[in-house]
Amino acid sequence: MSTTGVSSASEQVVLLDEDGHAIGTADKAGVHGPDTPLHLAFSCYVFDSQHRLLLTQRAWHKVTWPGEWTNSVCGHPAPGEPFIAAVGRRARQELGITLTDVRLIAPSFRYRCTMADGTVENEMCPVFVAFTTDEVRPDPAEVAAHAWVPWATFRDDVLSGHTTVSPWCVSQVAELPERPYEAPAADPVLLPPAARPAHR
Repeated sequence: MSTTGVSSASEQVVLLDEDGHAIGTADKAGVHGPDTPLHLAFSCYVFDSQHRLLLTQRAWHKVTWPGEWTNSVCGHPAPGEPFIAAVGRRARQELGITLTDVRLIAPSFRYRCTMADGTVENEMCPVFVAFTTDEVRPDPAEVAAHAWVPWATFRDDVLSGHTTVSPWCVSQVAELPERPYEAPAADPVLLPPAARPAHR
């Protein structure tokens, strides 16, 4: 049972129009396929006190990009759930950690990508940074492995193509500031309309 009071089997995602307005909901379990509708999501990059990034490997049974290494945590806010709450919820569920100083740094990030089998990801996916001092205790149903990596090395290796990560992570790293852990919080008015505080 999630902290929103909805079981993972019936978890809902927020569907969006091209301008980022909510137009309905769908079951997360069935939303991804060859014609995945545009929906609301988030990515978070979690750092420790040494500015190392928590890198995670997606569980091998996941529908999208199984076994792929990627940023610390990704997820979908439930209908009516504020982004900060959703980020903290998924970090607890997937990694067993509590986050501090959760900051929005890329409010308008969007991507669409297709797996070899035709499965599509299609998301407006604001990006956050956060910090933790906790020991990582991943849920094996979500995370196959994890590692703490120096951010500067990771960034250089991703941008040069020497490190293979999820396609959204590649695009996000290219857009993030050189030191995202020092970036000021972005204005939430720049979020998709469905995610702006006045609507959530």
